Amino acid sequence: MKNGNKLAVGMGFGMAFGAVVGIITNNHGLWIGVGIALGASLGIILSRKKQNDNKS
Repeated sequence: MKNGNKLAVGMGFGMAFGAVVGIITNNHGLWIGVGIALGASLGIILSRKKQNDNKS
């Protein structure tokens, strides 16, 4: 999977997670934003890990 795709997948999962938590806590706007941020960071971490594995 390309690095850009990992970022998009991470953001998608983060947005889904944020939407679920937002519905539960009745604070949609906050949790969707938090979910996107966490998902993007997870996607970046996964893409960097894959790049480091390829260099070894």
